[in-house]
Amino acid sequence: MNEPILKQVGIVDVVFGASVTIVQPVNVYGCEIGANCFIGPFVEIQRNVSIGARTRIQSHSFICELVTLGEDCVVAHGVMFINDTYGSGAPAGGDRTKWKSTVIGDRVYIGSNATILPVRICADVVIGAGAVVTRNIDESGVYIGNPARKVR
Repeated sequence: MNEPILKQVGIVDVVFGASVTIVQPVNVYGCEIGANCFIGPFVEIQRNVSIGARTRIQSHSFICELVTLGEDCVVAHGVMFINDTYGSGAPAGGDRTKWKSTVIGDRVYIGSNATILPVRICADVVIGAGAVVTRNIDESGVYIGNPARKVR
């Protein structure tokens, strides 16, 4: 009988600011988390991610490599960030040269179950629950839908 390869979740090689709260279990590695942040349970934050001060990340969210989150942001439950756009028609796999980055400004609120593709989002934006952000957002406001569009 074959035995599976078991890997542990945990917190490895993370640079923390002061007074960060993490509710375990989480899988957080190779990233930077600013002061006074909150990370809920069942969150994965991968390497080369930077999270600004006072940002809250709720449970079951996934923040992949190459994401920068500004200060005072909220990432609600079940938010997914994507860094592989399948630009060649297939997954990039381990070829990180095909991955793209995401930059989120300050005071951005991302609703539950939103999906954020590799984009730039300016400060003072609300992304509605379930929205799919496929393009850069350069103007503050409220964005909803698939693809996300400004409604006010």
